[in-house]
Amino acid sequence: MVKKILNQIERDIRFRDKIEHIETLPSREGTYQKVENLPPNIQNYLENNGIKLYQHQSQAFELLRKKENVLITTPTASGKTLAFNLPIMEELGDDKSTALYIYPAKALANDQWEVLKDLEKELGLDLKPFIYDGDTPKSDRPYIKRHSRLVLTNPYELHLILYWHHQWARFYRNLKFVVIDEAHQYRGVFGSNVAFLIRRLRRICKYYGSDPQFILSSATLANHQEFSQKLVGKPFQVVTQDTSPRGEKHFILYNPYKKKSDLSVHQETQNLFLYFILHELQTLCFTVSRKMAELIAMWSKKEIDLRKPKLTEKITAYRAGYLASERRLIEEKLRNQELIGVTTTNALELGINIGSLDAVIISGYPGTMISTWQQAGRSGRRKNDSLVVLLAFQNALDQYFMKNPHFFFDKPHENAIIDLHNPHIIQGHVLCAIHELPLTKKELEEYFYGDPLLLEEAERDGLIRNNLHKWMYIAGDNPAFKHGLDEISSDIFRVMHSGRLLERMERSQAYREAHEGAVLINQGETYTVESFDNKKRIINVARRSVDYHTQVLKEVDIKVLEKIENRQIGGLKVHFGVLEVREDFHKYKLLNYRKVLGTYPLDLPPLKFETRGMWFTLPSHLKEVLEEKFTGDDIFAGGLHGTEHALIALFPLHVMCDRMDIGGLSTPYHPDTQAPTIFIYDAHKGGIGLAEKAIQVFEELIKSTRDLITTCNCKEGCPSCIYSPKCGNENRPLHKEATSYILKKMMQEAESGQFKEVIGEYQKPVKDTPMAATAGSESYIEFDSVDKLKCRSLELMESEKLDEALFLVDNALDMQPEDWELLKIKGQLLDLKGDSAQGVEYLSKALQLKPSNLQLSYLLSIALYHSEEYLEAKLNLLDIIKKDPQFYNAWYLLGVILQSQGDIPGAIQYFSRVLTLNPDHEQASDSLRKLL
Repeated sequence: MVKKILNQIERDIRFRDKIEHIETLPSREGTYQKVENLPPNIQNYLENNGIKLYQHQSQAFELLRKKENVLITTPTASGKTLAFNLPIMEELGDDKSTALYIYPAKALANDQWEVLKDLEKELGLDLKPFIYDGDTPKSDRPYIKRHSRLVLTNPYELHLILYWHHQWARFYRNLKFVVIDEAHQYRGVFGSNVAFLIRRLRRICKYYGSDPQFILSSATLANHQEFSQKLVGKPFQVVTQDTSPRGEKHFILYNPYKKKSDLSVHQETQNLFLYFILHELQTLCFTVSRKMAELIAMWSKKEIDLRKPKLTEKITAYRAGYLASERRLIEEKLRNQELIGVTTTNALELGINIGSLDAVIISGYPGTMISTWQQAGRSGRRKNDSLVVLLAFQNALDQYFMKNPHFFFDKPHENAIIDLHNPHIIQGHVLCAIHELPLTKKELEEYFYGDPLLLEEAERDGLIRNNLHKWMYIAGDNPAFKHGLDEISSDIFRVMHSGRLLERMERSQAYREAHEGAVLINQGETYTVESFDNKKRIINVARRSVDYHTQVLKEVDIKVLEKIENRQIGGLKVHFGVLEVREDFHKYKLLNYRKVLGTYPLDLPPLKFETRGMWFTLPSHLKEVLEEKFTGDDIFAGGLHGTEHALIALFPLHVMCDRMDIGGLSTPYHPDTQAPTIFIYDAHKGGIGLAEKAIQVFEELIKSTRDLITTCNCKEGCPSCIYSPKCGNENRPLHKEATSYILKKMMQEAESGQFKEVIGEYQKPVKDTPMAATAGSESYIEFDSVDKLKCRSLELMESEKLDEALFLVDNALDMQPEDWELLKIKGQLLDLKGDSAQGVEYLSKALQLKPSNLQLSYLLSIALYHSEEYLEAKLNLLDIIKKDPQFYNAWYLLGVILQSQGDIPGAIQYFSRVLTLNPDHEQASDSLRKLL
């Protein structure tokens, strides 16, 4: 049936021209292996249910028997749960041992609770399994603490209840197993927090005399050994080979943008969903939002009602936000095949049992390949044939997969990142740990890799004190309530709707998504921000249906504070270190699709934070090479900007993260590197390990980025390659040909050092390097902002970086040649560089535009003096004094000129006059003292 539908789709005029690739994953027979010496109850359970253990399940069983910590990392529907449940049940056959199961979602815990209750009954055990989370009735909690031997919870609940460990003494004393299911969910900020939460749990277990085995169940990762070690802090044995049977799976990469069409991705999704339902394929459709799940279900029901009314009631949506009883009913109807079509968010991605489906539609790449395969794995369990369709959005990551299917179906490429060095995350968990049990210096180092200096601020603030070589918590609060697992900073804003808390946001997220005037989407509903109270950290929103969205603009400056390491990749050197990032959110745009409805100012204090990032430089005179090869404006800056956009777009391909976790900056000149530079950094305070991992996979990142550019059919750049949806610089300047050339040369340099051979002849000493403003980036630098260039040039002039400042001013004058301030700055710079005659020329032009500006006239007088045009200088100064007799610097310069001409009495007179007007004028005082 599935094969027949596939053949029809390939011929159907509505679909055939948008199919980029079809991959058929062949069927596979299962490989089985017995476990010796099973207890009678487990042996009977297997026989009664007709279960034969797969080879990888038996391997996990034997490793757990040997007291190893085990990571099972095999695909969806490969029997991971049974692989660890059975050995745990064997060990819990006595009357004391306990086990803790940790799930990332309540729905998954509920689903597995039913499985465990059935298993307990069939094996004749007395485990009293219970879920303990925020929904657990208070009346049940004392009984669970006293009697349950198997507890299911989630990280958020565990984080809050670890302090009450004395109430769980029996449970912790006998704890033999800790299961962390769907472990790949624990990455980035959340994963780094959970890693320290697990270390707090291990410390409490040690206090009660237990040392549990850890079992991780995860989707396939590229760095499973590193990941498991960092998450738990112990060595792991890894089970990776999937030996379960599999039916033939046909995977379609479907690109709505391959051929010009008036249909949106969502309409294409609905058409495919309807097509499968009308052909009676039981289908699960994953969408990007709750709202879209509801809309596609609603549209489809209306259409089906006209064509096959008997199927109308067999279509529904499923999402978080429904009552638990409603979700359970939908899951049950899917298992029983009472439903034929369900639209959902990623809420059904996790291992909730919904049975075997015929087809899965994934509307938009879910962000990670793990999620894609988890969703695809919902169809065709065991030996059933199945169909999966991945529809691409227009963004670079989706389009990369469409044009490079080999990458999609190749080995695992994604690295799940946990960072154990972020001081802000560490400090929060150390305070929680001290609150739970007094902490020794040895424990601080062993569990938290921390230094006592980390606790000095908390001691000064009166939160903790050091007593007999142990830190004790003396404040009256619970720090776990202040340190969330999804956050790094404690600078948290509350988003309120009609007096009800909608969500919490760190300040950086609040600036990006919930500034005054912003359109905010929460759980599929649209809100507008009515007020933003920066002091009280409260954001008030109103629910509104609007036909526009908002985009914030910001300017970013970066300073290199510390170089931690370099990696030489062929002829390309990539640096990693500590950066200081300053973000100035200064305005936002109102947009209807791509049409700008208006731009509005924002009054928000800048953000400044330290983070970790990577950067690399390119030869300065690559600019000349590119300008000879290509036509257009801002070729070099546009190529750098495009390279940075494209690298960041494909960053999540190799390092599991969201695009918002990454910041970037590109510039034809950076003062800390003195060269054209591209930065990519963790967009979180303290860093979370993303850029550090990127250095290790940088060759692969360059290659995939180059593939993205060369396979995109556009001429000048588009959202599928170098445009960024988060670029606050309105994706300007961008130059696709220059981007492609830069990436090609980077690849050559990384592979063989050829980049130096190609352009080395153009290189000049650093002192001759032309300077330029930041070109723009994911970090929203406004390249064409005259005010920005003006401000930066003054800073550089003050720090005596005259060449750099002069280059910026020239860029700005190209944009506004009649700006008197720019003419003034250029005149000053030329004068300071010793070209006073040219300085006079530019200062004179400025004075023509601003004739009443006495300060400008004074600067012209200085340049005239340096040019030895003493008469002109004196006439200028006398004119200033006539208009403002209190202008003491004019009197002083007159004295200097008279002194240089040998008129000492005249000079003394003028210096004395200066001191009458300003007794603190040190230069006049020194000059007068020398003359007298």
